[in-house]
Amino acid sequence: MASRLLRLHSQLRRRRHGASPAPPRLLSSSSPSAPPPPPTVDKVLVANRGEIACRVMRTARRLGIPTVAVYSDADRAALHVRAADQAVRLGPAPARQSYLNAAAIVDAALRTGAKVSFVALLANAAARGSAGEHRALAALGISAGSLIGFFVLKAVGYYSAGTVEFIVDTLSGEFYFMEMNTRLQVEHPVTEMIVGQDLVEWQIRVANGERLPLSQEQVPLNGHAFEARIYAENVPRGFLPATGTLHHYQPVPSSTTVRVETGVEQGDTVSMHYDPMIAKLVVWGESRNAALVKLKNSLSNFQIAGLPTNIAFLQELAGHSAFERGLVDTHFIERYKNDLLNSAAKASGEAHDAAAVGAMLAAACICRKDHIISEESLRDKTLSVWYSRPPFRMHHSAKRLMEFEFDKELEGSSDELLKLLITYRSDGSYFIETEDGSSPGLDIKVDDKGEQDFRVDIGGVQTDVTLAFYSKDNSKHIHIWHGKHHHHYRQTMRTEELLDDSSQPSHVFEGRSHPKGSVLAPMAGLVVKVLLEDGAQVDDNQPVMVIEAMKMEHVVKAPRAGYIEGLKATAGQQVFDSSVLFTVKDKSTN
Repeated sequence: MASRLLRLHSQLRRRRHGASPAPPRLLSSSSPSAPPPPPTVDKVLVANRGEIACRVMRTARRLGIPTVAVYSDADRAALHVRAADQAVRLGPAPARQSYLNAAAIVDAALRTGAKVSFVALLANAAARGSAGEHRALAALGISAGSLIGFFVLKAVGYYSAGTVEFIVDTLSGEFYFMEMNTRLQVEHPVTEMIVGQDLVEWQIRVANGERLPLSQEQVPLNGHAFEARIYAENVPRGFLPATGTLHHYQPVPSSTTVRVETGVEQGDTVSMHYDPMIAKLVVWGESRNAALVKLKNSLSNFQIAGLPTNIAFLQELAGHSAFERGLVDTHFIERYKNDLLNSAAKASGEAHDAAAVGAMLAAACICRKDHIISEESLRDKTLSVWYSRPPFRMHHSAKRLMEFEFDKELEGSSDELLKLLITYRSDGSYFIETEDGSSPGLDIKVDDKGEQDFRVDIGGVQTDVTLAFYSKDNSKHIHIWHGKHHHHYRQTMRTEELLDDSSQPSHVFEGRSHPKGSVLAPMAGLVVKVLLEDGAQVDDNQPVMVIEAMKMEHVVKAPRAGYIEGLKATAGQQVFDSSVLFTVKDKSTN
């Protein structure tokens, strides 16, 4: 479970005696004193998609090697396609007809003249057996006899990059071999951060007939690194994969000690056809504690709005006391799932207060934007009551009521309506309080820093705030990030706003309420099997249909005994997340 939901994967290495703790970085592997021979690899085809394809192309570009992307119909405008020098269509969206179509990939290489096809398939290798630690370590060798990593390479006569996986007995400390995968896997940036080398470059140079630039004794082992995978998934629904548009996407800034590998940009869509990983966040520190602090801070500043993600879950995991102490094994998530998944429910009062503060900050920032817009569009028009410097005000203040529906999906519980009373003061500040007095009021000053960024002053304490807005499901959605907090609110759209919003597909206007007994699609996907017909009698928990998305099948079951009504879906039909699949009526009403 741990390796599927998340591989917050870490490797700890003791620094070599006398070696300085140089910060990890992706170094060029070529010797500065001896330039490499003219390359025979003059074009690379990357036979994959998403973040790993973008990552390979980045190294190839640095080496001056043109790249070729391959894509399916669903990925025609994907980031990896835009990043390549050339791109070749493989086929329809299903992976079996595109990315797993070996003949089409070979044909693409022949058509473009690519001499190397870089296949970097991602794999989630689940640890088996009793509780232990799962380790995956990178190794590389060439036919000239230079081997970096383990004797296992020599034992099997393997000459290329590979990932050797072990499981560690936490009681005895003994290592047990699991398997070796003949590729770099999703964890390889952890190794790169610790050794300061670009393993993709090593692969290209080996394919080019060059020797490895370092011997085993020369490989530096510095510090500690963590990798957190950012997924589009619905944690409260059992980590089901999610789909949607990245209306706001602002990863944490990269540096020599913080690395983000991603294959998407703001405005891109996470579809139902492929793995829902959005990005890999990799951090480095001189010690485990230093790296963990950096991980927590980076997760707090990783901003995504438009679809569910596992970021809040990763924050809970990284902040768990057992994880902080390093007491981690393959049963960690199962053992502490109540702590990790229900922490917000245990502190509902604290969650309410934090949500109220977030809503107040959002309201102040929205009002500030309104004032700026009023000022810019003033010209010869009548002064708006929200203009920030009006020449006269009868009572020296103006009031406004603003409602926010607090989306507690991030906390795994039901929604709550927050009504805020906003008093605009003549000095440009705001006093904001809840209408029912359930939370203390705040004096807030706001400085605009850009399109979505603000500097907010609360009682002399200043903090940065980011807001993101988009329309979906008959509502305006508002996301706010402040400090370590992220909240999601909704405001009901007026009829005229709905009519003007042509960006929304027709199915989103069906409304949020459904008849009793309605069964909703747990995720966007493809109906692969319909097991019963409309009107059929059904028992409690009886399977009715099977939906597939992102290589996962989900069985949709009846929530109670009765008979099925409104079942119209057929095999091969696409369904949207939370759309009504059918309704189960009581037998007595038949």
